[in-house]
Amino acid sequence: MTRRSCTIYATGIVCAHLLIVGIALLVAQVFPTFIYNRLKKEMTLAEGSRVLDAWKNPPSDVFMQYFFFNVSNPEVFLAGGKAAVTQIGPYTYKEYRPRENLTYLENGTKLSALNPKSFVFVPEMSAGDPEVDRVRTINIPFVAVMNEMSSYSFFIRPLVSLWMNSIGVDLFTTRTVHEMLWGFKDPLLSRIHTLKPDVDEYFGFMYKKNGSHEGEFVFLTGEENYMDFGRIDTWNGLRKMTWWSSNQSNMINGTDGSAFHPLLSKDELLYIFAADLCRSIHLAYVEDVEVQGIPAYRFAPPLDVLASPEDNPANAGFCVPAGKCLSAGVLKVSVCRQGAPIVVSFPHFYQADQKYVNAFEGLTPNKDDHETYLDLNPTTGVPVRACKRAQLNVLLNRVSGFPKTRNLSETIFPIMFVNETFVIDEDSAANMRNLLLIITLVSNLPLFIVGFGAILLLVLVILICRSRQKKTVKDDTAYTQVSSKPEEPQGGQASTQQLRNGSYIAMSQVETSD
Repeated sequence: MTRRSCTIYATGIVCAHLLIVGIALLVAQVFPTFIYNRLKKEMTLAEGSRVLDAWKNPPSDVFMQYFFFNVSNPEVFLAGGKAAVTQIGPYTYKEYRPRENLTYLENGTKLSALNPKSFVFVPEMSAGDPEVDRVRTINIPFVAVMNEMSSYSFFIRPLVSLWMNSIGVDLFTTRTVHEMLWGFKDPLLSRIHTLKPDVDEYFGFMYKKNGSHEGEFVFLTGEENYMDFGRIDTWNGLRKMTWWSSNQSNMINGTDGSAFHPLLSKDELLYIFAADLCRSIHLAYVEDVEVQGIPAYRFAPPLDVLASPEDNPANAGFCVPAGKCLSAGVLKVSVCRQGAPIVVSFPHFYQADQKYVNAFEGLTPNKDDHETYLDLNPTTGVPVRACKRAQLNVLLNRVSGFPKTRNLSETIFPIMFVNETFVIDEDSAANMRNLLLIITLVSNLPLFIVGFGAILLLVLVILICRSRQKKTVKDDTAYTQVSSKPEEPQGGQASTQQLRNGSYIAMSQVETSD
């Protein structure tokens, strides 16, 4: 056997083995299954896991931006006209949110933790100084007391109204942004505090929240089922709430928004429990995006999350008392805000009933500035970018006995909104890209094997073709016959000469002399 034949046979054998092995691995999905099983084991909150440190102390920066609506024509509104509001801000704070007091429960399948949050002002990312800038807005303590008095006798309400006027308390108030956020001593609450010491005399949207937490969470570690990674088991000892009017509405579903199970699907709904909204919400897939070179799925709340009960009957459970519902796009949370007439929505009433937008001058809802979304890498389930936006509003109604409300109809008045943002840091993004590259290479190894086998198959075909071509040329040049018969003579001399030359070149006749 020649060297060329050996080369052809060896190439054929290697090619056949590579194609068979590669196709078998590809059909059986051996390497993807191995990678996915490894991910399911690694993505847990078990002690010593690779993701635990990042879960306890998130390396990426989180920023909280506050925007306020300044009212420029309160007298027009009190006379029954349309209020004109102007958005001011942002006032940006860097948010620190480490997890503390970690305790493993039930053989490491559950993990309890506190999540205190603290805020530091970032002037270079802000539109002004919160201790200097002032905002005119609705006086929420005034509205809370007025609503409380609506259940009292009609003869008492005018007296309370006169008393509040005498101490200079009005439906509108002007305070600095810092006071509105972090608290101030309210004159109305101070006087009530002397009569009812359990009523705090300070008021602020973030009062006592700098350095505090929202309660104890118990999370499932994902040790038993990777789908449970980061899912909330209990909050403050509760598996469901008691504020709402249906069992479904009271359920505590999903994670806290910081962790999700790996191997996400575009068809699934992701659930998040938002303690500040007093409820769970769900997110649905929107589109594919890319963040710092990392592929991600974008999830966002669909319209049915805050739809009216007419459009989504499941939302009837959020009507308290039962049957008393607001229109689409808003949620009254008084039941978990000590009775305060607070209503939440998306900023500028984005995706809400148009009547709420039309009730004011200066509101311009749009997707780019007011949508809430979450970008997750589908392989690992790790958040790579997030934007949580929510607006705080006050529900105003006419209350008999309070003359300043006589021209009011039911109004959901915008006060301020928050924009909580997060983008994965560069170091974490680089580590993520490297991990995804390794996963891609290992998962596609069968394709590389099949591809290499296909290349060898092409080489084999070329070798066989060239081998046959050379064999044909050799056979054609091994023996060359010129003629088997002499040609017919055309003349006498020519015939004699041809006979003298002989019949074959190889056997030429020798000429003799007489």
